[in-house]
Amino acid sequence: MNQNADAAELRKFGDLAHRWWDTTGAFRPLHEINPLRLDWIDRLAPLAGRRVVDVGCGGGILSESMHQRGAEVTGIDLSEKALRVAQLHALETGSPVAYRCVSAEDLAAEAPGRFDVVTCMEMLEHVPDPTRTVRACAQLARPGGTVFFSTINRNPRSFLFAIIGAEYVLRLLPRGTHDYGRFIKPSELRHASHAAGLEWIEMLGMTYNPLTRAYALEPDVRVNYLVALRKPE
Repeated sequence: MNQNADAAELRKFGDLAHRWWDTTGAFRPLHEINPLRLDWIDRLAPLAGRRVVDVGCGGGILSESMHQRGAEVTGIDLSEKALRVAQLHALETGSPVAYRCVSAEDLAAEAPGRFDVVTCMEMLEHVPDPTRTVRACAQLARPGGTVFFSTINRNPRSFLFAIIGAEYVLRLLPRGTHDYGRFIKPSELRHASHAAGLEWIEMLGMTYNPLTRAYALEPDVRVNYLVALRKPE
């Protein structure tokens, strides 16, 4: 397998896999931000009738919701425990999402240009070489297809909010979820995307208000941000 993966990261999320669909547990933030990112994706690349691959799908939160919008979805991940949880939940809900334990690089070699939409959300900051993942996502998209990423900026504010605030003060995430050294500046993602042949469409920030406990999509990209790109025809 062409694995651009960190064994420690896979173990970390594998140990939490049984909690993927617990809306009050370790993955509560993913459940809370999912409607925002889903609506954003669906606005820029209407999902009904589209063939979609969700790279780094984990337990399938985004994958299932994209299917509910009418997409034909394949979810891929290298965490076997997370995929088992995703498959079990799909059986329980009757969701036809297809889950595979395969890397983005291997699937890109197997099925280049197969997908109308490629999503890779909250994953780039967990792989050893995010540039490779960006390139694989670009290869998976058909000409004219849309690629979506979300990740975390790298600066003092993001260290304060995404690690100290989210993991230690507010305890929104388990301690050790993120490694500041792996955060990615928008300029770095733009460069990697351009090198992969993708055209920039839109970038938005995702913010969290601890008083209202609400997430929002806003222009502020200093911490969490999302990017939409297009593969030229």
